[in-house]
Amino acid sequence: MECRIGYVIVGVKSLEAAVAFYRDTMGFQFLFSEPEMHFAQFQVGDMLFSLAEGAEEVHGTGDRNTGIGFMVPDLDAAHAELAAKGVRFTMGPGKMPWGGYMAMFVDPDSNEFYLDQAR
Repeated sequence: MECRIGYVIVGVKSLEAAVAFYRDTMGFQFLFSEPEMHFAQFQVGDMLFSLAEGAEEVHGTGDRNTGIGFMVPDLDAAHAELAAKGVRFTMGPGKMPWGGYMAMFVDPDSNEFYLDQAR
């Protein structure tokens, strides 16, 4: 399966304060913010850097505050391949409100990862 790390998500307490820090202080290229989704995204070199406010309450991520997204050229094919190998998905492939197409899976230690179709 062809795959690359495409983005990292960091949980934050205040989306507004974090956006200001990463945009104004760090100089990251601001792409967009979805206040209703408590989510913002930046371009940092070839990677996407994302912020998720209230990760546990809003996104159901438990007590973890970071996430890694793996990009694949064909999400449905990757999902089928991994599921056939016994990988447990916590969310099957689906269209996201911001336009992405993604699924979520866990490793043997219950670390959750994102699997996204590359655009």
